[in-house]
Amino acid sequence: MSNLPVSRRHFIARTSAVAAVSLVAPRLFAASSAQPTAWPVGCFNRPWTKWSYDEALDAIKAAGYRHTGLLTPTKTDPFTNAEATPEYLAALKQKIAARGLTVNMTSLRVKNALPLAEAIADTRKQLENAHTVGAAFALTFGVDKPEHYEKYFKVMADAAAFGQERGIKVVLKPHGGGSGASDEIRNALKTVGHPNFKVWYDAGNIVYYTGKDPVAELAPIAEHVTGFCAKDCAAPKSEVMIQFGTGKVDFGAVFKKLKSAGFNGPIMVEGCRIGATPQETMENARANRLFLEKILAAV
Repeated sequence: MSNLPVSRRHFIARTSAVAAVSLVAPRLFAASSAQPTAWPVGCFNRPWTKWSYDEALDAIKAAGYRHTGLLTPTKTDPFTNAEATPEYLAALKQKIAARGLTVNMTSLRVKNALPLAEAIADTRKQLENAHTVGAAFALTFGVDKPEHYEKYFKVMADAAAFGQERGIKVVLKPHGGGSGASDEIRNALKTVGHPNFKVWYDAGNIVYYTGKDPVAELAPIAEHVTGFCAKDCAAPKSEVMIQFGTGKVDFGAVFKKLKSAGFNGPIMVEGCRIGATPQETMENARANRLFLEKILAAV
């Protein structure tokens, strides 16, 4: 090692360089240690409703999903609707578990034509059934007709409290009418007025029902979003059972907005192109999963 004296000028230059590195290093470390977004990604049964539910579950598993949701009942599978029997629910839970899948969500369909007390009782029964199969979320589609708004919000206020007692989060999906876009959704949240009534965002439905920008409509409600229905849409009232990236939804921008609001999943695939067979549909559902995972890795 040299024993030559260090000039004042060299000392200052060396000290400045060390200081610069100390300032930059934490930023470099933070960037290099950042983890890709890894929210749970699951799949609803909707793409396979023209086949049996057993075929749907087999396809969901084959497409690489580990979580499923009971979105669309059929004539043979009422899922957690009020008329489902204990025997049916037990068999439903068993067939999902037999494939190594977990169910995280079920639909909540409010019967607005019933008198208030009956609508509340029916909704409570659905929530009890959701608890039986182990669903963590119960998703409502909002309300279409203004004359039903008042009753619907009263049913939801009761459902939010009833669900909270059973560990079920009651969530609202953008679906036109009283949940068309951010203004309507904020009004619904305010009117129901219960902390267990949140939002499952659906960017595709924002395009489908309103033609508005899903990213702009997300901003005012992002803090209330606890789940995401994934589907694409090219124009108002156009087909939503399409492959991701072929419509107007900017998934990357949507997920960045959600991440900045503290969102932590889940994401549930609702749409893909329905093929001629369950297998072909499965391949399309797999492609949409891979599309989302690629987007999430960059968020």
